[in-house]
Amino acid sequence: MSTLQLLWFVLIGILFSGFFFLEGFDFGVGMSVQTLAHDEEEKEQIIQTIGPVWDGNEVWLLTAGGAMFASFPYWYASLFSGFYLILFIILVGLIIRGVSFEFRHRMPDGKRRRMWNWTLSIGSFIVPFFFGVLFIDLVQGMPLDVDGNMMASFTDYINVFSVVGGVALTLLCYLHGLNYIALKTEGPVRERARNYASFFYWILYVGLVVFAALLYFKTDFFDNNFLVTLLLVLGIVVLTVVANVSVFRKKEMVAFLASGLTLILLVALLFSGLFPRVMIGSEGYYDILIKDASSSPYTLKTMTWLSLTILPFVLAYTGWSYYVFRKRIKHPAIAAVGYEG
Repeated sequence: MSTLQLLWFVLIGILFSGFFFLEGFDFGVGMSVQTLAHDEEEKEQIIQTIGPVWDGNEVWLLTAGGAMFASFPYWYASLFSGFYLILFIILVGLIIRGVSFEFRHRMPDGKRRRMWNWTLSIGSFIVPFFFGVLFIDLVQGMPLDVDGNMMASFTDYINVFSVVGGVALTLLCYLHGLNYIALKTEGPVRERARNYASFFYWILYVGLVVFAALLYFKTDFFDNNFLVTLLLVLGIVVLTVVANVSVFRKKEMVAFLASGLTLILLVALLFSGLFPRVMIGSEGYYDILIKDASSSPYTLKTMTWLSLTILPFVLAYTGWSYYVFRKRIKHPAIAAVGYEG
């Protein structure tokens, strides 16, 4: 395995980490529209917390997919063909979630606006849940042939571990969104977000125990990388406790950063368990290795220079956007602007 191959494997993990840190709270905010808000004004207030940034956050996913296609085409081909239906469902969730911002904004109060509020929340649930299912399937192994083709049955995709992973990721995103709402709003919504988060963290503790147990019995993570896996699992638990305590002490920024870092460590856990593979075959057969799945050294070198040139501008623009829209959203909601992004 070359240095550039390892570098791009790590970079793809970083891109997915950035996606779940930023888009994770978007999904949580979207789910909160129907679970946290009590009236239309509160729904408007909640949505305005992500109005200027949600579409920019999704770019991280597009970049991760593009980077995978260019740097590891064999991985991309096997993953996207084998998980075609799940990725299609994720795409539908992203689409209905995206259009709901525009359509609800143009609908008068009533049934049509309520329909698009539900569409926003359902789309925001679908995406993290099925991403959780996909990533767990990826790390517990799927039936691959010698050419990397996946021939899986329904139970290979949907099983106890994958459902637990989907629920866990959805709950993490929901809590991340609640922490973001508490950080970005004023009034009853802010206090209610803290109360909801305090309750759901206790459910998350149970989920983490179940997830860790299934990770031990259903994957080879602890056999191959015991120390790294243990440290990352403990890090996830510690950050969850930090976020929970910070919610209780009304330290909203600390809670938000801790919940975001929890998602980053989860991605790190999954990628460290995959290493040095990109696809795991059932029972250890026909694993696809990093060294066999990558593009040519020239392609990787060219991509590296392009990325190092463009990345500082992207990060600077992202930071500037959040700085510009750093103020809290008051209740009742201010004039609806910026939904189109």
